Amino acid sequence: MSKTNKIKKSPYDIAFIIINTIILTVFCVVTLYPILNTLAVSFNEAVDTLTGGIHLIPRKWTIQNYKTVFNMRNLMTGAYVSVMRTVIATLVQTFFTALLAYILSRKEFYFNRQVSLLYVVTMYLQAGIIPTLLLFKDLRLTNSFWVYIVPGIVYAYNMIVIRTYMNGLPDSFVESAQVDGAGHFRIFWKIIFPLCKPVLATVALFIAVYQWNSWFDVMVYNPAKDNLTTLQYELMKLLSAVSQQTGDPNAMKHAANMVTPESVRAAATIVTAFPIVCLYPFLQRYFVTGLTIGGVKE
Repeated sequence: MSKTNKIKKSPYDIAFIIINTIILTVFCVVTLYPILNTLAVSFNEAVDTLTGGIHLIPRKWTIQNYKTVFNMRNLMTGAYVSVMRTVIATLVQTFFTALLAYILSRKEFYFNRQVSLLYVVTMYLQAGIIPTLLLFKDLRLTNSFWVYIVPGIVYAYNMIVIRTYMNGLPDSFVESAQVDGAGHFRIFWKIIFPLCKPVLATVALFIAVYQWNSWFDVMVYNPAKDNLTTLQYELMKLLSAVSQQTGDPNAMKHAANMVTPESVRAAATIVTAFPIVCLYPFLQRYFVTGLTIGGVKE
């Protein structure tokens, strides 16, 4: 009959656990407080929010801030375009970025270092808004949905992240597939791509968050196209309109139904962050490394 040996913890171990718990608790509070405070402000009466003192619980409950957000004229159109550009851009850009990263990670491909250096240079040197706008006009990308997808089809930073991960994979995977007669695209799609799920999920989340939160490109490239507007751009216009409203003395007569930039910003933040918060748990399980440990015995 086996006996379970209990490991006695030394005072040093107990002190470490206590200090570590305190530090992590403080870290969680500091991380969660801005989110909970924004949620409280979004449900608090706008004029009352201006007096301050709102922390974790609304002082005067109201849903007027959310009514203002959901009563936007182009809300449904903006939400639809935002969802479509986020989904399409995430899938297309992740695939082509991974494909380019695979090409540049293979030593047998010529000029892989030179091309990698060229992409790194683009991270530091950019042409500017005006030359970019003129180029997109010549390419007939302005006033179209594809201006959200095509220009960012490969981001240098994401490509470097994926390439670095691929360089850590054992060459035995590729070599064994080549012995069996597989081509490079089949090797990429059947072997390398599945093994890169953690880094691809991370890059996909980066792209999705960027696409979902983008509004400046709408203002520059599609300002007059209501059918190509996005949710973030409509919220930006709403926030600008509310800022003008609060400067009107007559607006104070209807203080109960009045909104302020602070209250609208809080409600808009909750509305726009909610889809990403719902998406993250599905990608979190891929945020691990070491999928290839034990996969090949050298």
